[in-house]
Amino acid sequence: MKIHYRILGEGQPLIILHGLFGYSDNWQTHAKKLADYFKVYLVDQRNHGLSPWSEEFNYDLMAGDLKELLDAEKLESIYLLGHSMGGKTAIRFSQLFPEMVEKLLVVDIGIKTYPSHHDSILKGLKAIDLETITSRSEAEEQMLPFIPSFGVRQFLLKNLYWEEKGKLAWRMNIPVLEREIDVILAGLPKVEIGIPSLFIRGAQSDYIVDEDLDTLESLIFDMDLVTIENAGHWVHAEAPEEFMEAVLGFLLR
Repeated sequence: MKIHYRILGEGQPLIILHGLFGYSDNWQTHAKKLADYFKVYLVDQRNHGLSPWSEEFNYDLMAGDLKELLDAEKLESIYLLGHSMGGKTAIRFSQLFPEMVEKLLVVDIGIKTYPSHHDSILKGLKAIDLETITSRSEAEEQMLPFIPSFGVRQFLLKNLYWEEKGKLAWRMNIPVLEREIDVILAGLPKVEIGIPSLFIRGAQSDYIVDEDLDTLESLIFDMDLVTIENAGHWVHAEAPEEFMEAVLGFLLR
């Protein structure tokens, strides 16, 4: 599948993959800074952002989408960064095409299976009646009983756009994402990776806990871990300076 992407800067290619319910725009602020050092590719994964929708959705397919992008751009060696679901795509791509990845950065996700914890978000998204609402504030009002966090609501509402005058639509394929949520949360194959890798986790997040480290280190031979104390799952948004310091420290050394 030909997925949507934008390019900023020049130099060594750095691909950035967003997480579930996100899209490339979430990473624009970081990408502008990273573009001082690298040629940054901001990618929309399938069923997100401006990329096409598909009834098929799994990590092998998303890794294949990325391979198609690299082939089209004639890229043979990249730095690859992914957050959450995008981190799993990055790991799977590195398992399938290790010769193409020079350095791997994974933000607050492991390779294990995660329990379902998106029920309230999906209920909040489905509570919005796109046929009747005429503003984002109305959408937020309908979402509020299910999603009390202001930050999470704002993150999700970025996916609304004006399809035509007076009619809002989603940039993400909610029915497929809901149907395939168990696939998204499922563990990845336990394939060894020898690529220099940095895992960044938020100390207030439970996506990578200390008990996960033995498994990760047994599969990813050249792995460093950075824990950012004042951050949860959205490490890059909650602690942007510490996050950028960790990323540049790894990529520029």
